[in-house]
Amino acid sequence: MDAAKKASEIVEWMREAGSRAGTDGAVVGVSGGVDSAVTLMLSCRAWPGKTLGLVLPCHSDPKDVEDALRVIRFAGCEYRVIDLSPAYDLLVASFDAADPSGLDLWDRASLDRQKLARANLKPRLRMLTLYYHANALNRLVVGTGNRSEIYVGYFTKYGDGGVDILPLGDLVKREVKDMARYFGLPEDIVERVPSAGLWPDQTDEGEMGVEYRHLDGYLRGEPVPPEVVRKVEEMHQRSAHKRQMPATPGCGRGG
Repeated sequence: MDAAKKASEIVEWMREAGSRAGTDGAVVGVSGGVDSAVTLMLSCRAWPGKTLGLVLPCHSDPKDVEDALRVIRFAGCEYRVIDLSPAYDLLVASFDAADPSGLDLWDRASLDRQKLARANLKPRLRMLTLYYHANALNRLVVGTGNRSEIYVGYFTKYGDGGVDILPLGDLVKREVKDMARYFGLPEDIVERVPSAGLWPDQTDEGEMGVEYRHLDGYLRGEPVPPEVVRKVEEMHQRSAHKRQMPATPGCGRGG
């Protein structure tokens, strides 16, 4: 991939998307990882002086905030740091207190699913915060998902999947890293272990059960182990609802 050429094409596409929407700039959630770093750099090129980076810790590792601020200083854009931990705690406490039936809901559901439900509150709170600022400033919410994550549904529905545009949507993870190096981003940011920060020591590859090198390879038509093909296609099918508008009874019918 010619990273310079690809970056230029994406930037032009972003400007056109903003123009069609009648907006004037971007709001980007910055995590400190390579995807958000590259997204921020592209946004700053598309809308110089009109890109807002939001750092939104929610019981996060302090190192994540440090890395996010390093990326923002590198990009040279306006930013805000908003701690969502109090809002998250209030919501969880409210949910736990709501038990009008006298039943313990979690007696009937696995604790693992409860853990995931609570973890997914974090990206959904971030989505609310991004759109609050985007609405107030008449800007687009620019998502950070890449092609690899989108294909297997590795994102939270109406969380980090709730965005206006996805400039990295045609790039697999390795191509995102190539573009990061083109921008001159710090190598430790480029090679940082990918994590959504949902819980301590959580990693993308650990949760997906697939290494990015194999997932990228499969999407690029390279030979990968058969078990990877099965795993990736199962994830793709199970997550189809995340990539579509909500189903309606008459969908696909004429008249």
